[in-house]
Amino acid sequence: MDFVKEGYKVKSAAVIKNLERRNMEGFYCETIEEAVEKAMSMIKQDDTVGWGGSTTIDQIGIKKLLQEKSITVIDRDKVSDPEEKVKLMKKALTSNVFLTSVNAITMDGELLNIDGNGNRLAAYCYGPDSVIVIAGMNKIVTDLDAALKRARLDSTVPNTFRTNSKTPCHFTGKCTECTMSDTMCGQILVTRFCKPQNRIKVILVGENLGF
Repeated sequence: MDFVKEGYKVKSAAVIKNLERRNMEGFYCETIEEAVEKAMSMIKQDDTVGWGGSTTIDQIGIKKLLQEKSITVIDRDKVSDPEEKVKLMKKALTSNVFLTSVNAITMDGELLNIDGNGNRLAAYCYGPDSVIVIAGMNKIVTDLDAALKRARLDSTVPNTFRTNSKTPCHFTGKCTECTMSDTMCGQILVTRFCKPQNRIKVILVGENLGF
């Protein structure tokens, strides 16, 4: 018996129950393959799909699969011009489906996210018809205090290397709540309830994904 996996099943069931209490749909998949299949089942052939910066979404291979299925995507990473990139980021906020992950999820079903620009957080709040959140079980924490600590320690520091941001935490490994122009913590969002019902769908995966 895989004791970690068994623990994930119990933990995910509790989180999903609380997500549903907060008007969000929750699902548990043991593997990345199952999670991608679940996400794809929520996307129609004529949908337009966008996403924000997410290591998890990059890891699971769903971007390539969407293109293979000839589903229209809004891919900001395919352009080098900064102004064009911003246009695509804004366009993604009007997509039918927005793919993203999360910095932390509490056992009580709250989602916490930190962002530099805020486009990913904006999609959580309003815009896309459907937001599909894919998160490894490593993102589950006890409460909002733990969620914020996790985001500032385990998420923002590696993200400075992903985005080449030279903030203090890039060198010290610890958030100092800086106000530099390229801060990773420009916006902090807690999603505690979803309107309309089930607009946000959370797929928990029994693996470590993202950071």
